[in-house]
Amino acid sequence: MPNATFFNLPEAKRQGIIDCAIAEFASTDYDSASISNITKQAKIAKGSFYQYFEDKKDLYLHLIDLASQQKIAYLKASQPPDPDIGFFAYLRWLFSASTQFELAHPALSQLVNRAFYGELSFRDQVLQRTQMASLSYGRELVEQGIAQGDIDASIDVDFAVFILSTLSYRLRDFIPQQLGLTPEQLAQNQLSPEDCAAIERIFDELVRVLEHGLGRSPAPAQSIPTKSLTQAN
Repeated sequence: MPNATFFNLPEAKRQGIIDCAIAEFASTDYDSASISNITKQAKIAKGSFYQYFEDKKDLYLHLIDLASQQKIAYLKASQPPDPDIGFFAYLRWLFSASTQFELAHPALSQLVNRAFYGELSFRDQVLQRTQMASLSYGRELVEQGIAQGDIDASIDVDFAVFILSTLSYRLRDFIPQQLGLTPEQLAQNQLSPEDCAAIERIFDELVRVLEHGLGRSPAPAQSIPTKSLTQAN
């Protein structure tokens, strides 16, 4: 976490350092990223950097935390076309809204993707931090779903949040496996329109399973076989 000295800087200078750091980490992998480049672009002395952050990892984890905070703030501020849609329709909309956030913040998204899909020695620590950041928001969503009657009120809230969090977390591994995407393609946001459409179908299927379960129903919805999720490639 940054030192108090960093937070005492004028907002414009503080944001300038953050913007330069995001640009540096988005453009190259963690090991190749240079504190010297960041301080040069931010027009600060290298010695000053170490008054603000313990080291490069400290800065990087701070950027990861900022990315999570900004994404959640974006989702909370956004509104679906129909404000009265139920929990599962809202959850499906959230997946698309998350994609829109990534498109609107390409450098920040690329930084996060490099953390998830690149060769990062402390990747598990990054994933844990992002998952923890989403738990509070997930609880809000689950409690809202119960209040609306869309989620069974007998289900333990913590367990429901765990399910949503775990599934969302594991999608980061499932999607590239299903679509045959390399870590480099994901780290650099090199997705084709066909890849994006296939990802949307995965979101559809995930929400369908969450809403209706895995058990067979008298009139089951059309499932999406694995082949159809990957046929774009």
